[in-house]
Amino acid sequence: MPAMTTALRTTALTALLSTTSVAISAPLPDGDIIATELGSLSVETLTQDLVHPWAVEDMGDGGLLVTERPGRLRIFREGELSEPVDGVPEVATSGQGGLLDVALASDFAESRIIFLSYSKPGEGGAGTAIMRARLSDDGTRLEEAEDIFQMNRFTNSGHHFGSRIVVADDGTLFFTIGERGEGDRAQDPSDHAGSVLRINADGSVPHDNPHADGSDGWQPEIWSIGHRNPQGADIDPESGTLYVVEHGAKGGDEVNIPEAGKNYGWPEISYGVHYSGAKIGQGNAAEGYEQPLHYWDPSIAPGGMVVYRGDEFPDWNGDLLVTALKFKLLVRLDVDPETGNVTGEERLLENRYGRLRDIQIASDGSLLLVTDEDEGRLLRLTRDQD
Repeated sequence: MPAMTTALRTTALTALLSTTSVAISAPLPDGDIIATELGSLSVETLTQDLVHPWAVEDMGDGGLLVTERPGRLRIFREGELSEPVDGVPEVATSGQGGLLDVALASDFAESRIIFLSYSKPGEGGAGTAIMRARLSDDGTRLEEAEDIFQMNRFTNSGHHFGSRIVVADDGTLFFTIGERGEGDRAQDPSDHAGSVLRINADGSVPHDNPHADGSDGWQPEIWSIGHRNPQGADIDPESGTLYVVEHGAKGGDEVNIPEAGKNYGWPEISYGVHYSGAKIGQGNAAEGYEQPLHYWDPSIAPGGMVVYRGDEFPDWNGDLLVTALKFKLLVRLDVDPETGNVTGEERLLENRYGRLRDIQIASDGSLLLVTDEDEGRLLRLTRDQD
């Protein structure tokens, strides 16, 4: 695993991450040109008619799927936002809960299969679940919908549901679940909370999961443990490397490369402190716990992330792009192609659009972002041609 880099520090903001959105004071123009270290980019607002959008996905046919946390799935196509798609599951919307991520099956163009992560209400409160469904040919409803996974312990906490979904080339699903605000759960391998997990597209357990038979007390779906609240994940299509980005407490947001069966430390090690200022666990390192690839102190409150591979921004190929909620920006992490280390950081779009929740690469290599606001935006970033 690449060596950990030194965190890049900026002036701290005093506001802590909350689930309450901050309104943008005035609308921005449809087009906005942003200077970057590697040339200018253009930002276009496709729509500002979303309510707390959480995820966006390019369908590859000109349509964009967007989730709204209150429980709606919509399609943006040819400048128009659809009515909510029928058949979306009931969601628990307290706190950070709701309808969360959407991902396409690897054969979506033929099968029309999608996956949704959401906070499912049930006995004991709520917990993260994954639904599999077929999007109807006309895009108006979900068919053959079924939950293929739900975490094994629901609670009344409204915190730390995760949960980003990444579909691997072999069709398996990696997804994340936070520790639901109860840190010790992240160190309990019999508990799904605080983990990166991996399942097959039908919900079964891949035979090569690190504890696939569950005979040693681990939940068989678990890939790695010791995660606080990972809300971003992506697989580099070139190297096959899985990355996740997760919230720390007061400081200590992390980028990790989860490896099978390993422990990433929360709450035994962290580069942050408790909100009270108290030390977390054993400090920032201890035997048996993995180190992050990169961390932030102060926290940026990371959302989604991608490993950029595309023609629109060729100078960014292989870099990590991470959205931030608290600092309302997009972070580009320079990744050395030889070592895999993070060698630099650039901060973009700061305080221009609000709380940036998700980022995805469109079919043409442009970037799609959503803002977690009452009047949430769907944005497209392209290279400025002037």
